[in-house]
Amino acid sequence: MNAANPVHLTLTKKTHSCIRLEKDGRTLVIDPGGFSEQDAALGADVMLVTHEHADHFDEGRLRAGLEANPAAEIWTLRSVAEQLSAAFPGRVHTVGHGDTFTAAGFDVQVHGELHAVIHPDIPRITNVGFLVDGSLFHPGDALTLPDHPVDTLMLPVMAPWNKISEVIDYVREVKPRRAIDIHDALLTDLARPIYDQQIGSLGGADHGRLTPGESTGL
Repeated sequence: MNAANPVHLTLTKKTHSCIRLEKDGRTLVIDPGGFSEQDAALGADVMLVTHEHADHFDEGRLRAGLEANPAAEIWTLRSVAEQLSAAFPGRVHTVGHGDTFTAAGFDVQVHGELHAVIHPDIPRITNVGFLVDGSLFHPGDALTLPDHPVDTLMLPVMAPWNKISEVIDYVREVKPRRAIDIHDALLTDLARPIYDQQIGSLGGADHGRLTPGESTGL
């Protein structure tokens, strides 16, 4: 926890890039996509989606979360919002880089504009990252540098668009107190110790990972 900006959050890792944050009885969920648990968005007061790719955005999971809690709302970029806003008027909000908002007691800053390059022949889509309570940053599918100190960095460790040297350099640039793995559903158990050792020894921050369902205090 950052002493200059004390925040009391409980982080629960879900499969792949989905996480749940809890504070004062309220729940915020980021990226309940198709690789995450079927009930990943259930119980959420706030849902944030970084971009439209299926491993981060699953319409069925979001709809289930909105239907289960009539007070729940979503903040996301335009390409996702357009697919949900008509069915849930007033509950789906479009945000972009530089926006700030407060939802269910969580203060959120939006950073970033584009998905990382997968291949030069593949057009880049919009991607935003979310800084929650000035403490935890989830970048989605990009190595975005937020214009703000980060205590806990959710670190995309394995994707078609990155390599481990870029992941290590990203930790060095952000300079968080600790980095916790996300975007890891495609990383085999055989490879995990290699990633742990290299990121942990070279990144310059405490590095760890949580199994799906495991929680930690921030």
